[in-house]
Amino acid sequence: MLALKAENISKQYRLGQVGSGTLSHDLNRFWYKLRGKEDPYLKIGESNDRSTKGNSDYVWSLRDINFEIEQGDAVGIIGRNGAGKSTLLKLLSKVTKPTTGKIYTKGRIASLLEVGTGFHPEMTGRENVYLNGAILGMTRKEINRKFDEIVDFSGVERYIDTPVKRYSSGMYVRLAFAVAAHLESEILIVDEVLAVGDAEFQKKCLGKMGDVSKGDGRTVLFVSHNMAAVEELCTSGIMMKNGLIQKVGPVNEIVNIYRTSQISIKSFYSKETSHEILSKIRSVEILDQYNKQAGFIKFGEPFKIKIEVDVKKNLINPIISCRISNSNNISIVTFRSNDYLDSPIKDNLKIGLNTIIIDVENLNLLNDIYELSIGFSDGNDILDVLQNSIGFEVVTSDSMSKFRVLNKENSSNSILFHEANWKVAR
Repeated sequence: MLALKAENISKQYRLGQVGSGTLSHDLNRFWYKLRGKEDPYLKIGESNDRSTKGNSDYVWSLRDINFEIEQGDAVGIIGRNGAGKSTLLKLLSKVTKPTTGKIYTKGRIASLLEVGTGFHPEMTGRENVYLNGAILGMTRKEINRKFDEIVDFSGVERYIDTPVKRYSSGMYVRLAFAVAAHLESEILIVDEVLAVGDAEFQKKCLGKMGDVSKGDGRTVLFVSHNMAAVEELCTSGIMMKNGLIQKVGPVNEIVNIYRTSQISIKSFYSKETSHEILSKIRSVEILDQYNKQAGFIKFGEPFKIKIEVDVKKNLINPIISCRISNSNNISIVTFRSNDYLDSPIKDNLKIGLNTIIIDVENLNLLNDIYELSIGFSDGNDILDVLQNSIGFEVVTSDSMSKFRVLNKENSSNSILFHEANWKVAR
């Protein structure tokens, strides 16, 4: 039995305007409609690609979205920022209406789209439970019956009679999720608001959503950048990009496609000029513990960074530097080959193509999409720098890494030296 169906839905916004146009545009639309013609503004506009600068004032946040969700399914909606995930949930929750298309739903919908949605800051937590419950469609009798369970789940019992304007964002989302999760709705829609809570509460929420889906047979739509959580909770997935659906299928398949899409390996080749021949970084790859190219490293597993450098002249003090930054471009960890007096690559790089493998083990990184930057220098002379060359997702623990260069039996130069534990410079 179908719980949700989206049929050719699209959402258009006009930049700098509230709504999708001005009075003159609305009148023009009305005139076209009276004559039985198509809305003229549906023919214009650009896709929501934030990586490029557009020329149109109209942007399609979503375009031609079609899918069907069966009752009892747990569906993960994934994609990069700006893909249209939150806009889609707002349409399904009827917070806003689509520009074109129709949405069919069967049953009551409980949604949690933003921290404190439906809360009044001057009212207490107790009053907001009743207010938010009423907004979500719960009767007072139903709220009375579930009140103690809601408060116990939220963990804010001590502050339940305190105005919520004094709550932290974590307390807000705890109480709001507790109300939405305990509403006996047929469909539960949850956006990335769970990121506000701590690890313990996130685990508690995922467990509750699993119970809602698997135990109660209710439908769950879950948007998250935490791929491990999506895989644990959901049975199917929808991958979005630039307002379009890229792929629909089993959650493991969709998550693997998304993780693979985060790999952005770039190979740079030396440019020879009449004045100077420079040593360059030729390529960079992320490998898993089985030496296979990877864009995702499972929790607790080591991974490797493979770097090929093309040396064009004898080097005095060659140094390889690696920097890992998170999705907000904040530098998380940096390690260099000269962090120890006995540099692993000093006196080992030869003229020609050299392969360097960095074994990375037990880094204290949270669930996120990370980017890797590589630097290659000779003493104080910078030879080459690759900024954010590769994207990958990793969760590890402990702040140590190893650096070594592996022997390769081919015509290019190879290096073999002892493994050394490197202290990570933070």
